[in-house]
Amino acid sequence: MKRLIAAGAMALIGTGAMAHDYGFAGVLSKTNKEEMPGITLSVGKPIAEGPITLKSGTLYELEIEADGSGELGLEGPGFFRAIWVNEVVVNSIEMRPFGMESVEFDEAGSMEIEFLAIKPGQYFLRIPKTTGETQRVDITIQ
Repeated sequence: MKRLIAAGAMALIGTGAMAHDYGFAGVLSKTNKEEMPGITLSVGKPIAEGPITLKSGTLYELEIEADGSGELGLEGPGFFRAIWVNEVVVNSIEMRPFGMESVEFDEAGSMEIEFLAIKPGQYFLRIPKTTGETQRVDITIQ
């Protein structure tokens, strides 16, 4: 009887591990990567088309584009604490920060943030010191 229980437990452990086989790169593999809508920073224009929903444990790349119409940034300390940032790319320079709370563009440019969504919850990114709905995007991590 003990052998039967042990064999059943091993079978469950084996199928669980195979159900999440991400390959050589683990959770950073391309098979675990999904698309995410980008964010545009422009004076007087919405930063995103609507709320964004992400899946915990999935790798995303957030593209942020600033048109240079003003000195604009994004803040979202709750969101940045709910993700693990793999890398930030600015002008083809790759950075691997320990953490982030905000970013700012003084002129036109673009930035990519590759991250792993971790902590489920409701978050936001917004232009600092603004209250307009179009200057904020709500993000849900499921």
